[in-house]
Amino acid sequence: MTLPLPINGVHTLFDLLALSVAAASGYGVYRWRFVAAYAQTSQRAGKHYLLALLIGSSFGAHLFGTWNLILSDIPGVGRSILGALVGAILTVELYKLMRGVRGSTGYIYALPFCVVVALGRLGCFLSGLDDHTHGLPTDLPWGWDYGDGTPRHPVQLYESAAMAATALFLLWRLWRAPEWVIHYGFYGVVGIYGAQRFVWEFHKPYGPLAGGLNLFHWLCLGLMAYSLWMVWRQAKNTVREDERY
Repeated sequence: MTLPLPINGVHTLFDLLALSVAAASGYGVYRWRFVAAYAQTSQRAGKHYLLALLIGSSFGAHLFGTWNLILSDIPGVGRSILGALVGAILTVELYKLMRGVRGSTGYIYALPFCVVVALGRLGCFLSGLDDHTHGLPTDLPWGWDYGDGTPRHPVQLYESAAMAATALFLLWRLWRAPEWVIHYGFYGVVGIYGAQRFVWEFHKPYGPLAGGLNLFHWLCLGLMAYSLWMVWRQAKNTVREDERY
């Protein structure tokens, strides 16, 4: 399969589309399920919570995106959605620790994150080889020719499909068990994202960092460990709260 790539300006177009739909989805689930819960969460988190999130995500996106390019001998400044997620988690968890905030505060961002990745990766795909997000050459029938005559894994589409499926799962849980999403939704999305991204990284041409794994592999392992730890801790705290009553 082939398509004349890259399409000029398509990455910016899909970035704007992804952010717009993500914002709309976030507001939609807030009005649907999170009005009361988020009022308490925002009060606990304080007015600088969003600032910590934005600083961490921007710093992480550029730091890890550029670091990966350096390891892969690719010139330029990079941005990475994986790096943005890692950076946001680090700064927000540090902020919460300093304020003494307990429990999940990221549930409101779980669905928007899925939407951003699912739509944003389409822009990466349509941007062609210059985006440096393509996969390794493959003989599989769905290998994609990005314009140079070599079929490659369309890893952007793999990731887009995985996170679209995660978004549907999250909507189902919001319908059936909104409290579950409040307690575990964000951590679950982080774990799923880390797991699926870890697999796709084996089909990418990035340079290794250590142990035969690239930088993004290691970040994904960190996300999966974080997810498991936070789900366990949240479950433990929930049991303790139930025992009080």
